[in-house]
Amino acid sequence: MASLRDRISDAILIPGESSLQRIAWNVAFWGALTALVVLPLVKPTPYLEIVSFFPDGLWITFQVTLLSIVFALLLGMLTVLARMSRFALFNLIASLYTEVIRGIPLLVQIFYIYYVVARLIQLPPIVSAVMGMAICYGAYIAEILRGGIQSIPKGQMEAAIALGLSRWQAIRLVVLPQTLKVVLPPIGNECIALLKDSSLVSIIAVIDIFRRAREYASVKYFYFESYTMVALVYLVLTLFFSRLVNILEKRLHHGR
Repeated sequence: MASLRDRISDAILIPGESSLQRIAWNVAFWGALTALVVLPLVKPTPYLEIVSFFPDGLWITFQVTLLSIVFALLLGMLTVLARMSRFALFNLIASLYTEVIRGIPLLVQIFYIYYVVARLIQLPPIVSAVMGMAICYGAYIAEILRGGIQSIPKGQMEAAIALGLSRWQAIRLVVLPQTLKVVLPPIGNECIALLKDSSLVSIIAVIDIFRRAREYASVKYFYFESYTMVALVYLVLTLFFSRLVNILEKRLHHGR
């Protein structure tokens, strides 16, 4: 039987998931899920009351997260294509976008869009939230994609062009499919981070799950209980999506 040190070394050196990681995931996920079910049954007040506040807030959280991920991926893809473009203006705009956006905190960007841009264009809170998060994470995803594309040997691009493909066809048919295998784990981590950062949108009157918990706590003064339930919900969601990313990564590497 392998020693604990050997198993830890395997988890560090060998790509994929080790048995220790699976155990840790199972303990965290099923423990949090059990707590979400048991606490309202054991102590209906306040835990069951808190959970009853969550459905609409949870739906808004999903909406903001999914829309932000979709637009961030699109924006990241457009940005990295612009940075690979032979047109200097496109390259300059894309480079300026990534440098500026990555240098400003997400919270400041959300505030800026909601309070400053709204003076010029009337935007609903949820639209401001999605714009702020998509613009911010689009810059990070663009850098991840750029790094993944640069990791592909240049000879493959040159070979595809030599076979008669256009530059765009070579990128779409040869480079991007290989890049996907490289960038899926970091992009998955960014999407999970976006899910957690979606709690920031509660500051601009978006009724997400975190804002619902704050509203309940401000009336009933059960702050510990409210934020405990929110933490458990976010933990279950992030662990679920991390497992989903892990499954997709394995299928890509096995060619399924």
